[in-house]
Amino acid sequence: MAHNQGQEPYQPSYDAPTTPFQRVEVSSSADQTMRVPMPPTAGPFRPPPAPPRRGLVGRLTASVGDVPIKLVYLIAAVVVTVLAVVLIFAVFSGDQPDAAEPQRADLSAPAAPAPSSAADEVVLTPAPESLAFPAMPGKASKVVGKIVDRRTGITYPRLGKPWTAKSFPPFAIAQRAGKVALPHTMVASAPLPVAADKPSSLADYRDLAVRAARWSLRSQHPEGATVTWTGSQKLAVGKGWIVGFKVDYTFGGRRQSSQALAAVVDAGKSKPAMLLATIPESGKGHWRDLNSLVKGLRSS
Repeated sequence: MAHNQGQEPYQPSYDAPTTPFQRVEVSSSADQTMRVPMPPTAGPFRPPPAPPRRGLVGRLTASVGDVPIKLVYLIAAVVVTVLAVVLIFAVFSGDQPDAAEPQRADLSAPAAPAPSSAADEVVLTPAPESLAFPAMPGKASKVVGKIVDRRTGITYPRLGKPWTAKSFPPFAIAQRAGKVALPHTMVASAPLPVAADKPSSLADYRDLAVRAARWSLRSQHPEGATVTWTGSQKLAVGKGWIVGFKVDYTFGGRRQSSQALAAVVDAGKSKPAMLLATIPESGKGHWRDLNSLVKGLRSS
């Protein structure tokens, strides 16, 4: 298409005089290229050093750090328990019972008791309904206070020398004189060790006192012992019954005897309380102490 004569030639918009920006001429010479300086360097590139090798302790410490804390506590508890058990066995493994120490009776009645000796088969005659305790020979020990047995709920005299209070399971409290050996010299209290219905009359308490005396033949006297009643009366203060008896037996190749008493007392507990005392003829100088016990026994 031909241009009209007399008109100006076409100019692009960026060259038009109305454009608001100034035209910039950029030289194409090479010396206009910008040079960016390189950062200073300390020398040729070197790889970082390898981490040091950990010793055994370091490896173990790193391994423990990966274990959950609860598992750490569990393992520590198991280790402490095992060490405690080992220590207990190490301390007590050397303990040996004294050859003169008697076999101690268990207060809990077995589920199916079976006679283990002739003493288990002894049948005692009923105790008299009333028989005053005789004044026993010997000199009574000084009464230095009271034994308050909170487990059984009874109180009785604390005897002075040669009696001393010692631990003697299964009894709650025991006073002893001389060696711990058959035939025993002891005054001890405990819940009644035989199964029985709750007594409701003095006759019931008397029967239980006889059963307590029979139990003492198995636990505190030599095998084959026999009983002769020496006293039978109700408790001086409170509800209960006391029987006195002489125990005859063969021991050490000769015939011997002990003086003893057994008492059953209502102390307001689930089971009646039992007081048992026995003194062999080797300690007959202290037989009078039985009279002190008869007078001083009562419920707490």
